[in-house]
Amino acid sequence: MELNSEDAKLTPRVRLGRRLRRLRERKGLSLRQLSERVGGYSHSYLGRVELGEQLPSEGLVNTLDEFFDTDGVLAELLELAHDTLIPDYSKKAVNKEPEAERIQVFTSSLIPGLLQTPEYAQAAFRRSLLAESEEQISERVAVRVKRQRILERKEPPYYWVIIDESALKRPIGGMHCMSAQIRHLLRLSDRPRVTMQVLPFDRGAHPMLGGSLTLHTLPDGATIAVVESFDSGEPVEVPRRVLELTQRFDMARSLALTDDESIDLIRKYLKEYEVEDTS
Repeated sequence: MELNSEDAKLTPRVRLGRRLRRLRERKGLSLRQLSERVGGYSHSYLGRVELGEQLPSEGLVNTLDEFFDTDGVLAELLELAHDTLIPDYSKKAVNKEPEAERIQVFTSSLIPGLLQTPEYAQAAFRRSLLAESEEQISERVAVRVKRQRILERKEPPYYWVIIDESALKRPIGGMHCMSAQIRHLLRLSDRPRVTMQVLPFDRGAHPMLGGSLTLHTLPDGATIAVVESFDSGEPVEVPRRVLELTQRFDMARSLALTDDESIDLIRKYLKEYEVEDTS
């Protein structure tokens, strides 16, 4: 990917916008003319992308790379821009995520990110990122949805998740959103490499109250851990500390319901949300 010295000093989203503007101007096209040539993406949308006010969708970027014959330059810039939306403490783990042979997750208050519907993710981000615009939140949702593709691969990693019952009980986005989210969980639970357990309220205290834990096990057996609270996180790679966190996960797993019991409880919540959604 070729970048001039001026580009290198700019954020990825601004670099992407400036590169797009230069490509358009070299072809002598106005924003309206470009809109007509690339399948009807609105000229105002294209203008916001050029100004760095909004990131383009993957579909738009792929269309533009093909139209301008840029060999994926815009797609690479979009990838860099997406990377800036990931918290620093989890970047290494997220970047290694596609290589993971096994992913183990415990969440205490939300459905795990790789299992969220776009609507649920949008509602959760909207409540937690109060200073961000709807467009910025939508960009974060797009990054999350892109990461979820790891579970769609022909040979996905083994994914073992423990969900605190509070994440099922809390109606993020309202009843309709939760009904759709829980149906999505049930569909995912049928996959052979997905194990889903619920840690119910009646088990009382557990080793990870108030936090969330993700463990990525790589092909060489090394494990990268990320511990998160509501507004901060910590990457962990020191073997002894990773072992301690793995033991916490194992303790939570021992307290959780079995697979079948967990699915029964998830279905119970679905019925409750569906009744509320239709009332």
